Amino acid sequence: MGKLSIPFRFGIVISGGLIASFLLHSLFTAHTNPFYSLLNIVITGFGIFETIRYYKLEQGVNFSYSSGFIAGLVAGAIATIIFTIFFLFYITEINKEFLPELLEIFKGDYKVGAGMITFVVAIMGFATTVVMTLTLMQYFKISSKQSSK
Repeated sequence: MGKLSIPFRFGIVISGGLIASFLLHSLFTAHTNPFYSLLNIVITGFGIFETIRYYKLEQGVNFSYSSGFIAGLVAGAIATIIFTIFFLFYITEINKEFLPELLEIFKGDYKVGAGMITFVVAIMGFATTVVMTLTLMQYFKISSKQSSK
């Protein structure tokens, strides 16, 4: 199996979870509430955790901090790219009223379009990926006590 096949597969699964969560929230018109986007952190974090855990099991003694870190970053990046593409499609084709509803919450006269909001969604996804991967790798790193055994 290729070195990045696990992160790619988990990235697709993570994006599926993010899309399912977004669509579930949209059924209850909760998708415009920014508070519910905190669930994305949980979904992404769990997916990255499982990616690194599974990758570590597959690599065995060859597992290193850098390889686990790269696996987590790739999975999160794939998930972010897929979700961002879905989000752009959603706000431009499925629900064209989403953007005005979302901006109405912030009570201002914002002159932003779909491109800017999509860019923000992508940046938030990549930032979450980096922070969660750094955080979770503390659990998976091999300490000096373990390596001397």
